[in-house]
Formats: sequence, C-alpha cells, structure tokens
Amino acid sequence: MELFLVRHALALSPEGDGEEADDQRPLAPKGVKRFRQVVRGLAALGVRLDLLLTSPKRRALETAELLADLLEGESRVSPHLASPPSPALLDEVPREGRVALVGHEPYLSELLAWLLFGDFLGESARSGTGERFLLKKGGVAWLEGEPRPGGMVLRALFPPKVFRI
Repeated sequence: MELFLVRHALALSPEGDGEEADDQRPLAPKGVKRFRQVVRGLAALGVRLDLLLTSPKRRALETAELLADLLEGESRVSPHLASPPSPALLDEVPREGRVALVGHEPYLSELLAWLLFGDFLGESARSGTGERFLLKKGGVAWLEGEPRPGGMVLRALFPPKVFRI
C-alpha cells in the first residue's frame, strides 16, 4: 500500500486564545494557492487516492478539501490525526490502496519516524526522532509498505516548494 502524510497548508494566525481558537484557524489565501500547486504536482506524478483521513481541525479539513481532487474513494475525519501517533490511528488505515493522512506537526513527523523505524527506540525517544524529518506546511511524505511500526519505506519527501511553478 501507499501512504501519503500531508501537513496542512499555511493557515491564518489564531484570533483569540485557547484551543478552540487554534482548532478553528482557516487556511490563509496564500496557503490555498500554494497547496493547489502541490495537488497539481501530485496529480502530474499520477497520484490518485482511495481514502483520505483528516484531522478535525479546520485548517486540516480545508487542506483535505483541496486534496480531494485526487480522491477516487471516500473521505473521513479522524480525531487521532490531531494527537500523537497511536495504534488506534494505524487501525483506521487500510492495508492496501493509496491513503492520505492530513494532519499536524509534530505528530506527522513522529508518525513518519514510527512507520519507518518502528518501536526499537521506545515511546519517549520516538518523538525526538520525528524532529529529523522536516515536513513543512503543505509538505508530503510518500511511503510504501505495511502501515505498522517499522513496516514502511520512504519513497519521497516533498517540501511544497518543489511543486511551485
């Protein structure tokens, strides 16, 4: 199977304080424009998606809407994409097809490290390993293999800038 880890596009600064204000941040117009270029670039590479899972936070939902141009299957919201990686998140990922997960940092980089290297580092050290992967806003990590700790290989790591024309 192929798995695409997608960090949400550039969002506006929060208006107000607290978690609710952060959760409701929309994409910035610049973020929408730039992420459309990412979607066009992925389409040019022949990327089509069978499933799209997204964080419930507004900026991720809006990013997923833009990514839906590549979707041939269904789209679902997963609260697990707004928190550290867990077995519960991996249980939501099918074992075949092409799936995109739209979420946030530092969780996506931690998930990437976990899928590539497995649990040999232990729970507390895994988050530090994620810091070695730079997943910019609107960036995409393309993995292949079995969606389990240590079961995937990195096919490509695309900063959004690579798709700008």
